This record gives sequence, C-alpha cells and structure tokens, in this order.
Amino acid sequence: MGAKQMNNYPEIGSPARTQAILNRYRLSAKKSLGQNFLVDLNILKHIVTTAALTKQDNVIEIGPGIGSLTEQLAKAAKQVLAFEIDENLLPVLAETLAPYKNIDIIYQDILKTNLPEIVRERFGEGTPLKVVANLPYYITTPIVMDLLANPVQFDAIVVMMQKEVADRLNAQPGTKPYGSLSVIVQQQNDVALSFIVPKTAFIPQPKVDSAIVKLTPRQDDAEQPFNHKRFIGFVRGCFMHQRKTLWNNLLGVFGKQPAIKDQIKTVLEQLAINPADRPEQLAVSQFVSLTNAFHKINLLK
Repeated sequence: MGAKQMNNYPEIGSPARTQAILNRYRLSAKKSLGQNFLVDLNILKHIVTTAALTKQDNVIEIGPGIGSLTEQLAKAAKQVLAFEIDENLLPVLAETLAPYKNIDIIYQDILKTNLPEIVRERFGEGTPLKVVANLPYYITTPIVMDLLANPVQFDAIVVMMQKEVADRLNAQPGTKPYGSLSVIVQQQNDVALSFIVPKTAFIPQPKVDSAIVKLTPRQDDAEQPFNHKRFIGFVRGCFMHQRKTLWNNLLGVFGKQPAIKDQIKTVLEQLAINPADRPEQLAVSQFVSLTNAFHKINLLK
C-alpha cells in the first residue's frame, strides 16, 4: 500500500481506523503488556500540545502500540524514536506509519536499553529531547524512575499513567497519596497533572481513569542531596512503615544502638524536625536536608 493512498485514511487514533487496523491484523490487546488502545484524537492532540513540541524537538516514545500517538508526534516533532517490545506490532507499525519519514521503531525494552548510546547515535549531542508516551500501567513506576535516573537530559517528560500513580507523583505533604515516589520525583522535577483521560477513551476499556503528567527539570537553587542514589534509598527507608513515626523509621534505617539514637536525635534537633512526625508530614526539602546531615556525620555514606 503506497504512502499517498494511506494519507487518504483517517488518522490512526480515530475509533474507526483503530478498529480497522485491529481487525486487519487480528490483533487484541495483550493484558500481560498492559496494552490499551487510545481512540480519542482530541486527547492524542492534547498530549502533543502539553509536550509543547516544535520541529526542533526530538522525541522518545515508549510503547507506540499501533502508532496512534506516534503519528501525532511525527507531525509535530523533528524526529521520533519509539521503543516497542511486542514483536507482533512491528509489521503493523511499519505499515501504519509508512507515510512518515521521521519515525524510527526500535524493538527493544526501554529498561534494558543503553539510552545514552542510542540517543547519541540517533540524535547527536545537545539537541532538544523529550519523552512523550502512554505508559503501560503495570510498569509505569519503574519506567519513570529509570528515566529520571538516566544520564540523558530530557527537556520534559510527558506521560500517561494510571490516575492513582499520577496523584502520587503530584501529591503534597500531609496528604494520603504523598510518599517516597512523590518525594523522589519532586526533588528533581516540577510536576504537573495536566488533564484526566477517562477510561472510556480506550479499547479495551481499562478499569480506572488515566492522567497526563508533565515532568519538567527543576531550575531553582534548592539544596541538592550529596548522592542521588543514596537519597532515593534513604527516602524509601523513611517511608518503609508509613504508619510509624519518622523516629521509628530512622531507627529501622540506621539501627537502635544508643550512640546512633543520640546522633539521630541531634540531627533532628538541628533541623527542627519533630521525631514524632510521620514521614508524610515532611517536605521534599527536609528529606534532602536530612540526607545531607546524616552524610556529614557518616551515617549515610
């Protein structure tokens, strides 16, 4: 089928075109891969608008599916690099995206990819780079954490995820969703819950609504943790038992020896943090200060 002929087709994300593609290739969503196909063009275009793409931007997409979002990204961006792990979708993508010469599909798991090397090979150095993706529910958090830990610098990460996870990323201290994920993500990024995507916008329909979240690297002069990996481990330790006080969680992290208890007490006093507070009551900046203070007295190395 020629590109000119395909250009006369409705856009991939329209319900009729999506269903036609699924029928043509006898496809069904794989629950094991968290597949749901978005069939609302307005939402697809709103995602692209949220990412504020220009023809100078390169884009990484994770899980292109049948190419619904990929098509919209290709229209707005300079180059799109999409990672797909379902081998059955590769011939589908080759056909549906044939009219677009600025798309590369890589059959690879994003979590097992040497992303710095691929980005350097495909895009070169210093070009604007964004991640825009509809993430599978079952692996959303590992992908987000991997992207944030990656040495590749992204100008923005715009991803669709389960609304419950989006609420955790965006949560404020003192609220029920606020936890280690909130702290770790917000320490590096400004988080915006851009809009809600109803479950009715997909086939098959998932059980819960989704949300579009935009992560933008923070540009302020806030105190930074001495080591990001140590910070992540420390924060997770502080939230290990959310019903317990910060004091009890810190004893779980560092131990209960009398000398260590004295050191913990001194640090909390210096930072004016109440040991009886629960971890969800602390601001992100307080976790950074705690990390660095415990490092200075060699409790965190």
